[in-house]
Amino acid sequence: MDRKLRNRISLLLLLAVVVAVGLIKLSGRKPAPKISAVTPVRENLISSINSNGKVEPIAPYVMRAELDTFVEKVYASEGPQVKKGQLLLELDVKDAAARLAETRAKLLQAEDDLRASRAGGKADEAAKVLGDLQKAQAERDRLQKNHDALAHLIAQQAATKDELAANDLDLTKAQAEVTRLTAAKQEFDRSVKLDGDRATLQVEQLKNEVAALEEKVRQGRITAPVDGTLYSLPVKTGDFVKVGDSLAEMADLHKVRVRAFIDEPDLGGLEENEPVRITWDALPNKTWLGKTEIIPKQVVQRNTRSVGELLCSINNDELELLPNINVNVRINSRERLGVLSVPRGAVEVEAGRRYVYVVKSNQLGVGKSTLEKREIRVGIADATNYEVVSGLQEGELVALPGDVDLRDGMSVIVVSTSAGDYPRRTHG
Repeated sequence: MDRKLRNRISLLLLLAVVVAVGLIKLSGRKPAPKISAVTPVRENLISSINSNGKVEPIAPYVMRAELDTFVEKVYASEGPQVKKGQLLLELDVKDAAARLAETRAKLLQAEDDLRASRAGGKADEAAKVLGDLQKAQAERDRLQKNHDALAHLIAQQAATKDELAANDLDLTKAQAEVTRLTAAKQEFDRSVKLDGDRATLQVEQLKNEVAALEEKVRQGRITAPVDGTLYSLPVKTGDFVKVGDSLAEMADLHKVRVRAFIDEPDLGGLEENEPVRITWDALPNKTWLGKTEIIPKQVVQRNTRSVGELLCSINNDELELLPNINVNVRINSRERLGVLSVPRGAVEVEAGRRYVYVVKSNQLGVGKSTLEKREIRVGIADATNYEVVSGLQEGELVALPGDVDLRDGMSVIVVSTSAGDYPRRTHG
């Protein structure tokens, strides 16, 4: 074989090796990932907050037992409307009625004692004490006059000193009796005053007892305090109830309150007088309208959630919403008309900032495209879309997440595009 042929064969072998190496390298490259993309569209967005809540009466009336006793008879049932003054149930108040009669008798006696003390004591006792004192004073005064008369007669030698001495002895005894009876009168007056003070306190105490027992006897008849719905009647005939036990609950339910449990991140978007829509799973085709009233001032722990308790007033004209039922709450806080929007699933959050990946086509407009990571500023959001305030223009193409992690500068192949009909998923 001549030299030229050998050189030609060597060159061909070298080229074959180079081609083989190139093919091996090309076969090891990953193909550009295929993605879907969406074009931002203009639409109307309503930013709403969805949560759960509990229905409460606005002005409930709770009737409680005022004594330990038995339920004698129940006249009403839960649910229907009742009128003010309508008898709902009766309690056994025989013991209270007996104690009331006994206490009233004690009160009458105490009032007699009080009147007597204010008049200076019992009439017979007061008359005897005063009469004895006045009698002793009269005897003393008589003996004092005899003393003066005898002293004058002795000066005229018409009486003896023995007569004067006998009179003075009787006068001393009379003065001692006056002193004793005066002290007795003072002690009697002091005793009367103390008895009067005691009688005053006793009368006041017995009046309070009578009033309390009268109230208990009245509470034996449980009547409706207002027109409204009797929504709770937990007792039945023969039940034993203790002081403080709930007997019945009622309220005017034409307007009710919903206590909505709003998650902490959504509290900043709440304002007063925003429209509220209430639904109840038991009546899925019904909707009740109302408005927000009292914005939460604190966050509380509710099971695994940190929530604020928002109070909403709701129209309940047909009385279908019942106290303590669990309902669904939707609050429409803000609305934007004709704003540019992108799916929430196309937006990523990083360090508090939001980004999208804009698809940049190559110069030929065919084949592979490149992703550009771009920061955007968003406004309100609904369940699927963000309002784009800045960072995107109409007509630009935004990549949608798929099976691969998107990154800045990545080459991709766009296999499908849409305008607002992508089944979006929620990101932060």
